Amino acid sequence: MKKTSTRLADGRELIYYDLRDDTVRDAVDRRPLERTVTTSEVRRDPLLGDSVAVASHRQGRTYHPPADECPLCPSAGDRLSEIPDSSYDVVVFENRFPSLAGDSGRCEVVCFTSDHNASFADLTEEQARLVLEAWTDRTSELSHLPSVEQVFCFENRGAEIGVTLGHPHGQIYAYPFTTPRTALMLRQVAQHKEATDGENLFDSVLESELAGERVVLESEHWVAFVPYAAHWPYELHLYPKRRVPDLLGLDEDARSEFPKVYLELLRRFDRIFGEGEPATPYIAAWHQAPFGQLEEFEGVSRDDFALHLELFTIRRTSGKLKFLAGSESGMSVFINDIRPEAAAERLREVASS
Repeated sequence: MKKTSTRLADGRELIYYDLRDDTVRDAVDRRPLERTVTTSEVRRDPLLGDSVAVASHRQGRTYHPPADECPLCPSAGDRLSEIPDSSYDVVVFENRFPSLAGDSGRCEVVCFTSDHNASFADLTEEQARLVLEAWTDRTSELSHLPSVEQVFCFENRGAEIGVTLGHPHGQIYAYPFTTPRTALMLRQVAQHKEATDGENLFDSVLESELAGERVVLESEHWVAFVPYAAHWPYELHLYPKRRVPDLLGLDEDARSEFPKVYLELLRRFDRIFGEGEPATPYIAAWHQAPFGQLEEFEGVSRDDFALHLELFTIRRTSGKLKFLAGSESGMSVFINDIRPEAAAERLREVASS
């Protein structure tokens, strides 16, 4: 992998990740852009104890442009985009309309491929490995920023999810706090550790799932399963078998095996609802340990956390979506329309031939 860092016309950082070590990246952003001005701020909710990012400048962000005006495609002739070069393998750049910025963190866009009509599932294993290396590198770099406490790599896919750009891409949010979902996990880890004389909760969950009926795919270094209390109609959790706190902790064997496993899972997601159905909308979310202090979670360290990816769709059946209505949105109590064991069986049925 070759990494080349440069700057866009408005001062934002852009980084090329290339498969070939001899690739030269010297294209200049020719757009007449003024420096980006953001209004992002983080406000603490005194009743719930969580945080809300207020980013009113995002109302003006690019919204469903035609393919020939996509800002994530390479620049070509007089059509200038966020990527100055005429081609790329993987590109990461600071979001022009960030939810978090400055002392409130940082937001980046990850373009998986220059092919506008592809998806992550269409990548080769070599390309998928390059994306993994980009996620890992950005996790490392962002963790050293003084305003960053947790790094979140994720992909939103599909208009039903709320994606406003059709080009295959994901994002990275670098939060100035530990996110509420991670904090809940860490509290459960602390409670389990105390109640079991030091056992690790993630290890216990993984052991239980490996012995059960919800495993969808297992390889030498990874296992994917539908969790016992899945929140979403089709939800997969992907764990490395050796517990590590973040992407940086993966060894070479796990890194080498990841592309084949992950691409297979994504391709199965596109077959859940049968042939002829639109591409399955999904969210793919990496959960990593925070880089900040964990004093509030007594007896828990970063090494007690387990890196894992959660992949889920909001589609519950052909032509129907799972909406977060009263119970989910009002009380955070999910109601799942599909039994997790049935979801696991379906995801095994649609394996590649």
